Amino acid sequence: MISQLKKELKRASDKEKAKIYQRFFKTGKGEYGEGDKFLGVTTPKMKEIARNYYGLDLNSIQELLSSEIHEHRSIALNILVIKFQNADKKNRKEIFEIYLKNAKQNKINNWDLVDCSADKIIGEYLLDNYYGNINTLKKLAKFGNLWERRIAMISTFQFIKKEKYKETIEIAEILVYDKHDLIQKAVGWMLRELGKRVSQEKEEEFLKKYHKTMPRTTLRYAIERFDDKKKNYYMGK
Repeated sequence: MISQLKKELKRASDKEKAKIYQRFFKTGKGEYGEGDKFLGVTTPKMKEIARNYYGLDLNSIQELLSSEIHEHRSIALNILVIKFQNADKKNRKEIFEIYLKNAKQNKINNWDLVDCSADKIIGEYLLDNYYGNINTLKKLAKFGNLWERRIAMISTFQFIKKEKYKETIEIAEILVYDKHDLIQKAVGWMLRELGKRVSQEKEEEFLKKYHKTMPRTTLRYAIERFDDKKKNYYMGK
């Protein structure tokens, strides 16, 4: 089944798109995606193919996650999300652990890979099993590699969708001064979503505490939906 999946991805590949993606996902020397290889398959096409390979076994998914080709890892995560959504409690735990293991090994190693899966697997698992205890996310935020830190922040999106805010605030406070722009953007994005979906008052409580010292990238993302008067206030204009 895995060989057929790889053939489908190859048939859907586009060399020109691959070149664009390699620039867009910063694969040059010294950049965060250094050395990553692309086939040039669009996200909608990968999602379509993933739905047809829901039955792929976990060993094959691990093989895809270990691939140097970005789309292999991406489709593996798309399939993992589908499997997780249809799994029982025992299998959900196994998928949760596989995800964390691969994150630690730097195989979930670009922002799109994190963003398509972290909240749907890590966030959902913690929400279902350990609500009120987000030590896993705190450890990732404090001690993790770049992608683990982003996973910690994006995973709180699942809590936001259930109209809970404390988890997002707790992880944002750990990461608020992170120096990497991909973390700054993630923190700002989740704060914006918190304000949009749960409570703008709670978002602004956080901003009033940190807006004078937090990175400008984080702040700009967080206040994107505010009116001009509020934007100017928080930006100090």
